Amino acid sequence: MEVIRGLYNLKEQHRGCAVTIGNFDGVHHGHKLLISHLVAKGRELGVPTMLITFEPTPREFFRGAQVPARLTRFREKIHWLRETGLDYVLCFPFNENTRSQTAEWVAEEFLHRTLGIRYIVVGDDFQFGEGRRGNYAMLEETGERLGFEVSHLGTLTFEHERVSSTRVREALSAGDFALAEKLLGRPYTISGRVVYGRQLGRQLGVPTANIRLQRYRAALEGVYAVTVEGLDRTYEGIANIGVRPTVDGKEPLLEVHLFDFQGDIYGRLLSVRFVRKLRDERAFESLEALEQQIHADIAEARAFFLGAGA
Repeated sequence: MEVIRGLYNLKEQHRGCAVTIGNFDGVHHGHKLLISHLVAKGRELGVPTMLITFEPTPREFFRGAQVPARLTRFREKIHWLRETGLDYVLCFPFNENTRSQTAEWVAEEFLHRTLGIRYIVVGDDFQFGEGRRGNYAMLEETGERLGFEVSHLGTLTFEHERVSSTRVREALSAGDFALAEKLLGRPYTISGRVVYGRQLGRQLGVPTANIRLQRYRAALEGVYAVTVEGLDRTYEGIANIGVRPTVDGKEPLLEVHLFDFQGDIYGRLLSVRFVRKLRDERAFESLEALEQQIHADIAEARAFFLGAGA
C-alpha cells in the first residue's frame, strides 16, 4: 500500500481509481466492511483502490482540543489500513483552503478532473464541501452526469447498535475492553516510540517508558493493567494515561512500567494493549503518597494477571 502525501505527489498511475473518503479513526469493523467492498469493486472494474483522508481531521481543525478523543494517530491508522488490501492512501492537510472548497469543486474538480475516479463508495451519513453542503444525492447526480459510479453502504450493527468510532470510545471510557475488541476486530492498543522523560518514575523505584500520544485527546485516561509488545517477549505492566497532576504535567502522556524488565528501552517502538482499568488519574498530596499508590497499583495488576492466567 502506497501512502501519497498531498496532491502535489499525485502521479498518473494514481488516477482512475475506485475510492472512498473519510476519517477512518480506529479502522473498526464498519470501516473494514466498507473497504472490503471497495477492494472487491476495484477488482471487478480492474482498477486500483484509494482511500482519501485528512490530517488533521476536519473535526480537529474546527474544534481543536474540544474534539472527541482520537482512537488512532495517523501512523497507527496507516498500520491497520495496510492489512485491508488497499492500493493507495491519499492524505492531505485539512486547512483553511480545504474547508473553503465548495461541494461542487470537490465532486467535479477534485474527484472527477484531478483524480478521474471510476467509482466511489461512502458511508450512509457522508457529507462534504464548505458547510457540509454536499451529500450522497448530490454526489450521485454528479457521477451520473460525469461518468463515475456512486454507491453507499448501510449501517453495520453489533448487538443492535451501530458500529462506529463513537461507540468504541464509549466502550473504552467505560473500561469495557471486550466490547471495544469486538467492535474493532482486535484488542485496543496504543503504539509509539519511547522518549526521554523527567525520570520521576526511576526516582520512585518504578521506571517508566514514556510514549507521546500525539493527539489532542486520548480515548483513555487513568491507570491500567497492560501488556506490551515490541521487545524480546510480551511483558505485563501498568500504564498511566494523563497529564500527571501531582507533578504539574501539561502534555498528555502514556507512561508504562514493565514488570520484570531491565534494559535500555529508549527509541523502541512499543504496542501497549489495555486489559483492565485500575483507577482514575488523580493528584496526590505528596510524592510519597503517589509512590505508595503506584506500588498498590502494581500489586493489583499483578494479582489480576495471576488470576487471568489461572
